[in-house]
Amino acid sequence: MKKSLVLAMAMALGVTASAYAANPFSDVPAGHWAYDSISKLAAAGVIEGYGDTTFGGDKLMTRYEMAQIVAKAMAKGANVDKLAAEFADELDNLGVRVANLEKKADNVKITGTIKAVYASYDGTKLYSDKVLGGIIEGTKKNRNHMGRIRSDITVKGTVNEDWSYTALLRQENYFTGTLENTGEEGVQFQRAYVNGKLGGMAVQAGRYNFCDFTGGNIYNNRVDGVQVAYGKDIKLTAGIAKANSDPAVNFINGNFADYGKADDVVYANVATKLGVVNANVGYYAFKDIAGYEEGTDSKIWTVGASLNVAKDLKLSATYLKSDLDKATVEDKAKATSYDDDGYVIDLSYKGAKAATPGTWGVYARYYDQGNGTVIAHEMDGNYFADGFKGYRVGAAYAVAKNIVASVDYYDLESKVDDSKDAQTLWTQVALSF
Repeated sequence: MKKSLVLAMAMALGVTASAYAANPFSDVPAGHWAYDSISKLAAAGVIEGYGDTTFGGDKLMTRYEMAQIVAKAMAKGANVDKLAAEFADELDNLGVRVANLEKKADNVKITGTIKAVYASYDGTKLYSDKVLGGIIEGTKKNRNHMGRIRSDITVKGTVNEDWSYTALLRQENYFTGTLENTGEEGVQFQRAYVNGKLGGMAVQAGRYNFCDFTGGNIYNNRVDGVQVAYGKDIKLTAGIAKANSDPAVNFINGNFADYGKADDVVYANVATKLGVVNANVGYYAFKDIAGYEEGTDSKIWTVGASLNVAKDLKLSATYLKSDLDKATVEDKAKATSYDDDGYVIDLSYKGAKAATPGTWGVYARYYDQGNGTVIAHEMDGNYFADGFKGYRVGAAYAVAKNIVASVDYYDLESKVDDSKDAQTLWTQVALSF
C-alpha cells in the first residue's frame, strides 16, 4: 500500500500519533513510518492483513481488496469520497453484501412511548369506577377526573426483504384509582401482525390497530384480520376483520360498557389526489353493533377531502352516511331523535414534531355525527355512542427532543337527548424513544 494512501486513510479516520492497541503485524516494526496509522486502521477493523500475522505492505493489492478497505472506512465514517468514486464499480458489487450484513445486524428494532395523562370531566356523562364481572357499570359511583401512565413497547423484526413482523406490548397504571380491580396494570399483548408484499399488493395481517380512513371518526381500535392495498396515484385499500367486541377491553376514556362493540367488519377505501385536493371514498360494514336490537348491522359510506388552504394550514372535511333504520333502536321513545348521517370538519395549523424541539401546532374540529356513524371513536374525550355534536380544540408543543406536551378540550352534547352533555379537558406528555 502506498505511503500517501495509508496516511490519507488514517487521517480520514482521525488518526493521531497517540498510542493505540499493539500493532498486530509482525512485519511492521515499531519504528516504521506507518506504524501508528496501520495500528489504528487495524484496531478499527479497516485492514486485516493476510491472516498470518503479516501486513504485506510491499505486495500489490487488487482493486477488489482495495474496495473492501474503502467500504470499511466509509462504514467507520471516514471521508473518502475520491476513493469511493475511483472504486465505484467494485463498491457497487460489494455494497449488496454489505447492505445485507447491515440489515441482518439490525434485524430487530425496539421503540417505545410513554404517555402521562391527566383528564378532568364535567357534564352529565362521567367516569365510573365500579367493576362487576369485568364489565364497567356506568350507573355506579362517578368520578370527574382520571390520571394514567401508559407505556408501549414496539418490537419490529425483519423476516426478509419483503416481510416484517410487529408486536406491541402495553402496560397501564391508573394512579387516580379510576379503574381499580380491572387488571389494567398488567402487561397486555396489544398488537401482533405482519406486513409484506404479494405481487403488487401491500398486505397486513394479524392483530393490528384499525383507524378508519376518516381519521378514526367511525372506528379506532384493534382488529384481528387482513388488509390489502394496491396502487399509488389511485390507492385501493380493503380488509376483513373481527372487531374488538370485548366490552371490558373497550373501555375508552369513559365510553364504557357496550360502546365500541361490534363483531365482524368489512371495509374498503379509495384515495386519490384531484389537483390540490386529497380525496377518498370509503365503505364500512359492521356486524351486530351495540345499542340496537340483536343482529343489527351498520353499513356506512364516507366521502372525504383535504387540502392546504395556506402555508401550514390544512382543512379537512368528511361526510358519513349510515343505513340504520330508526326502528331498530332499542329505546323506541327516542327513536325519532336519531340521525343516520353526519359530518366532521377539521382545521389544523403547523404541528409539533417530536424530533424538532420548539415546533408546535394548534387544531380544531367540529363534529355532528348521528347514530350508526359511531362505533369506537378515536377521540380522548367523553362522547355519546348514539350520536353527538360539538367541538374539540387543542395545541401541542415539542418541549424537548422526543418529548411532546399537548392539551385538548372537548365540549359535546347528545343528539338523542339535548339535556345530556360532556366536557373533557385532556392533558398529556408523551416521551418517545
